[in-house]
Amino acid sequence: MDRAREHGEVTGGLKAVADVLENHLAGLGLETVGMPGEPFDPTRHEAVTHELSDTVEQPTCATVLRRGYRIGDQLLRPAQVSVAEPPDRETSQQPPSHPA
Repeated sequence: MDRAREHGEVTGGLKAVADVLENHLAGLGLETVGMPGEPFDPTRHEAVTHELSDTVEQPTCATVLRRGYRIGDQLLRPAQVSVAEPPDRETSQQPPSHPA
């Protein structure tokens, strides 16, 4: 349903069915995982791409490519995300170079 909504194909009767289905699943405890701007968590997110950004202070979900789902503590599918990370974090994790 997410993909169909992105393409504007959930209209009319299909929209009514999708809304009922999503409300029923939410009532059973289904929750979405992955929102732009939330801290990246490898136990809930699958990093698909990586970029450096001066606008974040920690690894952050920049774009959600595919939402994930969970029920309670049980992850059903991780969210696929693009991760933004501050530039200094990557350089600080590199081992120091040794003179030859």
